[in-house]
Amino acid sequence: MSLLRRFFSLLSLPLLLVSCQTGGLTPAQQQQVEYRRLAIATEPPGNYFIGRRFHIDKTHFWGYVRRPGESWDSSRLVVMNERFARQPDRYPEMPEGDTPAYGFDHNTEYRLWGYFSGRKVYDPNSNMALPEFVLQRHEVKDSSPGWLFRPDEKFDGSHLFRAEPGSSPGDH
Repeated sequence: MSLLRRFFSLLSLPLLLVSCQTGGLTPAQQQQVEYRRLAIATEPPGNYFIGRRFHIDKTHFWGYVRRPGESWDSSRLVVMNERFARQPDRYPEMPEGDTPAYGFDHNTEYRLWGYFSGRKVYDPNSNMALPEFVLQRHEVKDSSPGWLFRPDEKFDGSHLFRAEPGSSPGDH
């Protein structure tokens, strides 16, 4: 290897290491991550949860739920139990006329009151066993909150952004 080629290889090494540390995000995206982290850190503590609707056609999970002040990385994909309250988008899956359809609120962020039952519920359409969240009340927090886990994610309508730990039907 020529001396000049070796010199340029050594110069590019720090750039490679920086891009690995930031997970391939641009500086602007890294700044978005930091703003999100700070915004979440300022959420008032309380006896409620933050939920983000995540809709994929023909599935029956509801979306992601986390405690206030915790990152979305710690959130859990849940199935809603509507024993006490109906989930926010309880509309027909096949809309009639101008009625909104089930899932119309994809990516809406909610304040949720309720609790995790400790049970897992099987969703046959996604082949996942997910935690059950018993909903008691909800209110819209933000109807357009932006990205969920990473600023560079692209929703395609049929895939989750991450593998859900413990969601395989055989997992306990």
